[in-house]
This record gives sequence, C-alpha cells and structure tokens, in this order.
Amino acid sequence: MNHRFAAAWAAALGASGVILGSVGAHPIRATLEAAGMLGAWQTANSFQLLHAAALLGFAGWLRASPNPPAASAAWAVRLWILGTVLFSGSLYMLALGGPRWIGPATPVGGVALIAAWVLAAVAALAA
Repeated sequence: MNHRFAAAWAAALGASGVILGSVGAHPIRATLEAAGMLGAWQTANSFQLLHAAALLGFAGWLRASPNPPAASAAWAVRLWILGTVLFSGSLYMLALGGPRWIGPATPVGGVALIAAWVLAAVAALAA
C-alpha cells in the first residue's frame, strides 16, 4: 500500500470533514436541530475527522517504515476509508432526511472501522 494513497484520502476526508462540520454548525444548524438530527451530524463529523487524522498518522508510519507494509496494513487503509464513508456518509444522509434504507450502512461502516483498527495493530506487530 502506497503511503501517498492513504495520505491523499486522509487529506480529502479531513478537508471535507471541516467543511461539513462548518455547514452543520452554521447554515443548516437550525434545520438539523428542528429535525432532532444535530447529534447525528456531529457524530458523523467527529468520526470522520478522527479517522482522517488516524489515517494520516498511519500514512506517516507507512512512509517511515523501512520494510514493505504487510497486507494487513493495506487492508487497514482500505477499511478506514470505506468505514468512514459508510459510517459518516450514512449519518450525514440520514440527518438531511435521506431514505431510511441507508441506515444499515452505519453499523456496517462501524464494523469496517473496528476491523481497520485491528488490522492496523496487526500490521504494527508484524513490522
């Protein structure tokens, strides 16, 4: 897994997280509050930013590692990205009144994030 791929995704998730956090805190805050969805938006945003930072740190570790990363490292990166998109993305959509069928994507994203953390630990122990 190329560290640049992980770093680019971390930057994209981080930048879009700041934008979405700002949108939720200002222009659409009243709408989210009226729908009782401000908490869901904030949860989505905090998970997105947290995992963007984790992914950026992991990219730095991949770059500094003298050995080629294990397959577990590549899967950790993929699952961090997928998990963040599914978990946070589905919560953002639900907060905006999206279709309820998107709801099951939230726990699937959460499981992907947990698996990413486990695989990151496996990669660290294998290094």
